Amino acid sequence: VQLQASGGGSVQAGGSLRLSCAASGRSFNNYGVNWFRQAPGKEREFVAGVNLANTPYYGDSVKGRFTIARDNAKNTVYLQMSSLKPEDTAVYYCAASWSSIETIPTKVDYWGHGTQVTVSS
Repeated sequence: VQLQASGGGSVQAGGSLRLSCAASGRSFNNYGVNWFRQAPGKEREFVAGVNLANTPYYGDSVKGRFTIARDNAKNTVYLQMSSLKPEDTAVYYCAASWSSIETIPTKVDYWGHGTQVTVSS
């Protein structure tokens, strides 16, 4: 599975962005898809994941502000980010994990390249 993340950019606090993760290759429908982020000097952090049944899971820091959803017909997962804060500034990565979501970065099966999100105050 190959993953391509897009949609990052710069936005002011309180604004919104939508990230997309487009997948290619076989068996995309058999993978949970997750978003992680990594800020400078910090560890990679689980943001959100969506399982095969399109059930979402969120990290505590983004609950109520971010929404994840998958479109299997388009092999794409979206992360809608609202009420953005400066502390959301990071490189965001999408990642695929076999059969379910995965919150631990070292257990992910496939990574995409990151996309930068910068939130200014």
